[in-house]
Amino acid sequence: MPTERRTEKIEKVLSRKQPDLTVVLEDIHDPHNVSAILRSCDAIGIKEVHLLYTLNSFPDIGTKSSASAKKWIERKKHQSVDACYDFLHERGFLIFATRITQDSLSLYDLDLTKKVALVFGNEHRGVSDQAAEKADGAFQIPMLGMIQSLNVSVACAVSLFEAFRQRQQAGHYNTPKLTRDEFHHMKQIWLEK
Repeated sequence: MPTERRTEKIEKVLSRKQPDLTVVLEDIHDPHNVSAILRSCDAIGIKEVHLLYTLNSFPDIGTKSSASAKKWIERKKHQSVDACYDFLHERGFLIFATRITQDSLSLYDLDLTKKVALVFGNEHRGVSDQAAEKADGAFQIPMLGMIQSLNVSVACAVSLFEAFRQRQQAGHYNTPKLTRDEFHHMKQIWLEK
């Protein structure tokens, strides 16, 4: 891609970044799932993803299934629920964990135009009890079939595109959210990739 067109594309993408929406991935062991989630995050303008690994080691994220999305998404690592949630709460995020309970809200009842972090759990165990209990709330994706769960990367994509729909309708993509310094700093880093 010619330099001028590349610069224009970078500026356009950065002007739509949503630093007030993020995802927390708890102990997701399949790097293909993590890569697919990063691709969905990139698609809707997420700036940063939080990797919370207390039981598994941090995954080696490849470039094939993510179409190199890891280059465009910042990743912050946490080794405890408290450290991750404290970091997010200090920055004003509400935290909602995926959990199927009687008290869980429907994804479609969440206000995803607010400053929100969505927590997705391990492929087999789901979100840990600690991560669910310390969250500000729980949500689930309504389903009508016999199987009451989706692949974690699919569940994340469904949730993120609901956030995209709400935010687009509310005009969140019309005005840049990054500060001028953040914008120029990220632009410089991206131009070097």
